[in-house]
Amino acid sequence: MRRVMTVVAAVVLTGTAATGCGGRQDAPTADSGGELTCELAGETRVSIATGNATGVYFSLGNAYAEQVSTSTDGKVKASAAETGASVQNIQQLVAGTYEVAFSLADTAADAVEGKAAFDGEKQPVQALSRIYPNYTQVIARKSAGITTVADMRGKRVSTGSPGSGTEVIANRILESAGLNPASDVSAQRLDLTKTVDGMKDGSIDALFWSGGLPTPGITDLLTTSRNDVDFVDITPEFAKMAEISPAYEEGVIPAATYGLAADVKTIVVPNVLLVRDTVDANLACVLTKTLFDRLPQLQQVVGAAKGITLEDARNTDPVPLNRGAERALDDLGAPK
Repeated sequence: MRRVMTVVAAVVLTGTAATGCGGRQDAPTADSGGELTCELAGETRVSIATGNATGVYFSLGNAYAEQVSTSTDGKVKASAAETGASVQNIQQLVAGTYEVAFSLADTAADAVEGKAAFDGEKQPVQALSRIYPNYTQVIARKSAGITTVADMRGKRVSTGSPGSGTEVIANRILESAGLNPASDVSAQRLDLTKTVDGMKDGSIDALFWSGGLPTPGITDLLTTSRNDVDFVDITPEFAKMAEISPAYEEGVIPAATYGLAADVKTIVVPNVLLVRDTVDANLACVLTKTLFDRLPQLQQVVGAAKGITLEDARNTDPVPLNRGAERALDDLGAPK
């Protein structure tokens, strides 16, 4: 099975063209099922669901929105919004709040299969592309005496924003270590900014974070509190995690990422860009082409974007690729 890594962009608005400012017509955002030209008839607006303000989703989402607007000469007016990340992003994508969404691949797989947080309801989402990988970053205060996940019993642990991909992975890792996230730890369901503040002032003993490298918030923590915190090795839980989802892989956070003394072993999961399955295929094609045509510009702004490749772009199973994205990847020469 090919690996699934992703950031997902979702475009879901109304099925008919709406009148834009100055009397210009917005491009349709619902797929008519007609001919794919990868061209848009008029202006349209696209809102991108990202993640916490100090995470990679947010910085990359803003850079991507800028490139979409620039590369289309303003025909697509894109903007990025701070959110709680993966689960929330998919829920609000389906609800029509956003047109594009970033998501972890394991959460996206849960969505299309109607599992876990999606409670038996298969979500109507598709992928534009797999993007860079997320690294699970688990850090504890040295004074808390935590060297393994099992040591978190009875401790104050930030498991990420409610409805985030970080929360999904954190709970699964805790369970894999034999802990009940609801009763065996004092779960602090906080965004990364509040989590880092809590680690600095001692009100939080350990944190889970799933993000690209480097994550600005983690850089901040390690810069200001390097002598007070340590990474926790979570790879003993990998075997049970792999049974939960084939999206999980073993990986390494290079020492140079945060100026560490040695590499840190961890669990990695890809990201995907998602859209709703009713999005206009021509718009999906434009969004996908922009991602790769403007990849050098994105990589200059966000280091994690170096993990986005045409070679991996189609590897989004079990999330289906949108037909507009398939056309774009064909035109770009992406391997099948």
